[in-house]
Amino acid sequence: MIQQQNHYGKLWLFPFLFTIVASCEKDKNSNMDSPAHYIAESEKLIIPAAIEIPANLPGGNARVATYYAAGVQKYKAQAKAGSNPVTYEWAFVAPEADLYDASNKKIGNHSAGPTWQLSAMDSIYGQHFSPAKTTPSPDGSIDWLLLMPKNGKTPTGIFANVSYIQRIVTQRGKAPAVMPQSATETSNVPYTAIYRFTKKN
Repeated sequence: MIQQQNHYGKLWLFPFLFTIVASCEKDKNSNMDSPAHYIAESEKLIIPAAIEIPANLPGGNARVATYYAAGVQKYKAQAKAGSNPVTYEWAFVAPEADLYDASNKKIGNHSAGPTWQLSAMDSIYGQHFSPAKTTPSPDGSIDWLLLMPKNGKTPTGIFANVSYIQRIVTQRGKAPAVMPQSATETSNVPYTAIYRFTKKN
């Protein structure tokens, strides 16, 4: 009798387990913490004037690609200029992040240069305009930026003819508030961002 009760008990579990699996599958497909979600939400933003892309009329502009980046901003200690005794501060080194497209697929990387690379044939280097075009992040994360292709580095592949690189929707990434105590200290601060690549028509 005990075995029979256990058997029927297991049968009663099947609809319950099916409901859980179906619910998990639904959550997976509507993930609110995915690259696809953040890219879609970023399209609703009003871009601050400081990093807005010029209208370039009459042809205007065309978006080439939009990617979500997840990784770290790397910092190292350096001596503060003129400090005696010597004290230290954080100096930015480089980003190190994976790039994802709107289907949540890891598609490339973002690293020192700064550079964005999808393959040996698809890459672009960036640099600041002069003067630099930046605006503070609304939540105190690293700044939002408008960059241009780096002089002497021709964009290739999908990035050919790109004129503007925007960094928006940043989360975290700023140097630690606590200053380093020695010249050998480093810090990798997690961050995420949306990068947009745009060309003139």
